[in-house]
Amino acid sequence: MFFPVGDNQIRGGVFPYISYSLIVINVLVYLFEAGQTPEQLEVLIRHFGAVPDNILHGKQYYALFTNMFLHASWMHLLGNMVFLWVFADNIESTVGHLRFLLFYLGGGLAASAAHIFFNQASEIPTVGASGAIAAVMGAYIVMFPRSQIRTLILVFFVDISAYLFLGFWIIQQTYLGTNSLFQGDTDASGVAWWAHIGGFAFGVAFGIYFKDQHLGENATVFLEGHHQRRL
Repeated sequence: MFFPVGDNQIRGGVFPYISYSLIVINVLVYLFEAGQTPEQLEVLIRHFGAVPDNILHGKQYYALFTNMFLHASWMHLLGNMVFLWVFADNIESTVGHLRFLLFYLGGGLAASAAHIFFNQASEIPTVGASGAIAAVMGAYIVMFPRSQIRTLILVFFVDISAYLFLGFWIIQQTYLGTNSLFQGDTDASGVAWWAHIGGFAFGVAFGIYFKDQHLGENATVFLEGHHQRRL
C-alpha cells in the first residue's frame, strides 16, 4: 500500500482556491449522502451517478457532471481528496483558476466517456472524482516530473519522483483495466479503471499544452529554485 501525503510545493502563481473549493464541495456532498437513508441514497446515486446505458440512450446527461461529486464511501472520498490536495494546487497555481476548472471538468467528462465506451451496456451508476483527478495527475507528470512526492508506504515515509510515482500508478491502472477486458466483465471489480485511464490520457495531452504555454523553457529552473516541503 502506498499513499501520497505531500509534494514539493511551488511558490508564486495564483492561490489555488478552486482546488481547495472542490475538496470542500466534495466533502459537503458526501456529508449530505451520509445523512440519507439507504433507500434514499440508492435513489440519489441512481439519479445523479453516470449510468452508461442511460447516457447512450440520451438520458441523464447532467449525470456526466454530477457523478464527479458523489462518492460511494468515506474511504473512497478520503483517497480521492488526498490525491486532489497533493496534485491539483500546482496545476491551478500555474494555469489560473478558470482554465484549471474547465480542465478539471473536461477531465471528468473524458474519464466518463472512456468508461462508457468500455461499458456500453452497463446499468451500474458510476460515481467519484477519480476520473477528473486522474486528469490532474496526467498533467502533473508532464509539467512537474522532477517534483518529489512524499509517500506513505506501510508505516514509512519515502520521497519518490513524480515520474516514478505517477508512472507506476498509470501502469497499474492500465494493467487492471486491460485485465478486466480479457475477463469480459469490466464492472466486476467495482472500480472504473478505464475512467482513470481516459482521464489520465486527457491530462497528459493538456499537460503538454500547459507546459508549453505556462512553464516554457525555464520550467526546470523555476521548479528547482522555488520549492518548500509540504506534508
